[in-house]
Amino acid sequence: MKMRKIGKSDLNVSEICLGTMTWGSQDSLENAHAQIAHAKEQGINFMDTAEMYPVNPVRAETVGDTEEIIGKYFAQSGDRADWVVATKIAGPSGFISQEGITPATLEARLDLSLKRLQTEYVDLYQLHWPNRGSYHFRQHWSFDPRTQPAKEEILDNMRAVNEKMADLQKAGKVREFGTSNESVWGMTQWQRVAEETGGPRMQSIQNEYSLMCRLYDTDMAEFAVHEGVTLLAYSVLACGMLSGKYHGGTTIDPDSRLAVGGGLGGRVTPQAWPAVEAYMQIAKNHGLDPVAMSIAWSLTRPFDVMPIIGGRSVEQLQHSIDGGTLVLSKEVLAEIDAAHRAHGKPF
Repeated sequence: MKMRKIGKSDLNVSEICLGTMTWGSQDSLENAHAQIAHAKEQGINFMDTAEMYPVNPVRAETVGDTEEIIGKYFAQSGDRADWVVATKIAGPSGFISQEGITPATLEARLDLSLKRLQTEYVDLYQLHWPNRGSYHFRQHWSFDPRTQPAKEEILDNMRAVNEKMADLQKAGKVREFGTSNESVWGMTQWQRVAEETGGPRMQSIQNEYSLMCRLYDTDMAEFAVHEGVTLLAYSVLACGMLSGKYHGGTTIDPDSRLAVGGGLGGRVTPQAWPAVEAYMQIAKNHGLDPVAMSIAWSLTRPFDVMPIIGGRSVEQLQHSIDGGTLVLSKEVLAEIDAAHRAHGKPF
């Protein structure tokens, strides 16, 4: 497993990150602990979670359960120091708090995460989505930035939060910070505010990125390269669509995310299945596991990216881990590029 630094930080992590978002809903504590142990055996030392998890579905009564599962693993194994742990504070949410991210909530909810994780510090603390709203989660179709608060109100909050970030870092509760579901404008302001206040910079951004979701490829990629920010890519398999297991939506395991979550958060569209088929055909033509191919492709991008992987079992997880060592030929990459041009924005 290759190791790299996150952004400009000293956090040295495996370039593949273990995702956790269904632990406590679709996945049991025992299954989750087995996945952690297996990932560690394969050289993974980086794990991502969030106070809101588990998802599928998100429920107020299960908020924090995933962190508790991870905390119980650390208590039993004693290997917290072997892991780089990332978690997130949610933006305004009916499941947690409409107040969103403020200096007060940043520390209070971090303390709750620390308690659930049974640790004294978080390596990477991320803002799950911005207070002002986001075009992610398929909201780009009707995105209207005119509905956001005034610029100075946004910047005043950023300055105050960044100052609290510095306090938490000095107190040893957080090593580094990052964002999630952000935009180029948002990231630019966070970096500018950090320069103004002398507080910590955002080292990473966790946005959706896959063969089928490539909003990051242009402005965000340019920003990240010049500013030294790492993309932590989530939904790299498009919620399992790129595994081929849904067979165009006609054959569905009743326990799958598609069966449980309906339209996979807006990803199921008439345009999506032809795109899936195009990528499945490329993998078939070259004798490749489509899961490993998708992960391997993400690691070829012209900016720093670390895919977050997940699975319903150790066996499923291994398919994604295999993508870390798979080298795609020029022919495969050319065919993937052609498929993207033919199916550019399937959801």
